[in-house]
Amino acid sequence: MSSARKNNIVLIGTGGTIAGRGESEVNASAYDCSILSIGDILADVPSAASIANIRTEQLLQMGSENFGNEHLLLLGKRISSLLKRHDVDGVVVTHGTDTIDETAYFLHLTLKSYKPVVVVGAMRPPSALSSDGPLNLYNAILVAANPLSFGKGTLVVSNDEIHTARDVLKSSTFKLEAFRSPYGPLGYVVEGRPIFFRLPARRHTIETEWSIDDIAAMPDVGIVYAHGGVDANSVNAMLNSGVGGIVYAATGNGNIAARIVDALVQARRRGIHIVRASRTGSGLVIRNAAQPDDEYDWLVVDDQVPHKARILLALAMTHHIHTEQIQDVFRNY
Repeated sequence: MSSARKNNIVLIGTGGTIAGRGESEVNASAYDCSILSIGDILADVPSAASIANIRTEQLLQMGSENFGNEHLLLLGKRISSLLKRHDVDGVVVTHGTDTIDETAYFLHLTLKSYKPVVVVGAMRPPSALSSDGPLNLYNAILVAANPLSFGKGTLVVSNDEIHTARDVLKSSTFKLEAFRSPYGPLGYVVEGRPIFFRLPARRHTIETEWSIDDIAAMPDVGIVYAHGGVDANSVNAMLNSGVGGIVYAATGNGNIAARIVDALVQARRRGIHIVRASRTGSGLVIRNAAQPDDEYDWLVVDDQVPHKARILLALAMTHHIHTEQIQDVFRNY
């Protein structure tokens, strides 16, 4: 492939395990993250230069457990400005795996471009034996530079799999196959070639009602996690923090213990949006099943997991105040 035919990819570094370093080759779980620069990471993958013309930016340097709304906005706005350039064909973001699914979903909903954006991380630092970082990064650049990725929204590439940002979840603390999607990946990278088998069905990027360029701040939304013996104190503490919405990560099909129903009802009467979700990790939460959502003026997540429902609710609240409108957001995205 001649250099004239190669796509131009911007590689943005934000830290994480892919930028980490352990004391020995066997430190695959105990290590310091966010040590290496994006230039150092790319230097370990010299063959990437044959895929695309790559330039790097170090935007952040932190473990993704530290990501807040301000970091999502910073990253999204920077990517948006890059995608508007005629000399940029796609963007790859290196990111810590802890919240990679949240960041990718936020970008999936707010970027207004058909150009590929791929978020990539690693479960083992570059210093570890059999680190997955170099191949993950190579594959991410490969996917971002490939025309087949055009128009599919934000993607997460890991362990030879290509996932849509809407569905992908981290499901293990240490295994290389940590990332999964309830409906399976969109495709795979096989012998240096992206192969897609399905498309994202829900609205994203160009089709959404949000543009990162227009979002100055995100409403504060909290998550309350259900467990045996849970009481109203957790809900009241969340209310006292000043949130505008609460996602309740309930048991089963959004089941809520009788002893805290009243606290959630009172929260809604105070103007706080209440969303019933499930801690199970997959499946639907059905409106007016288990609880009278219409009577309480509550919302349900459809099939979205609590930590992604938090992002979707926050975005919905930037445009809507009525329950019916926000419920449509959960049905459509």
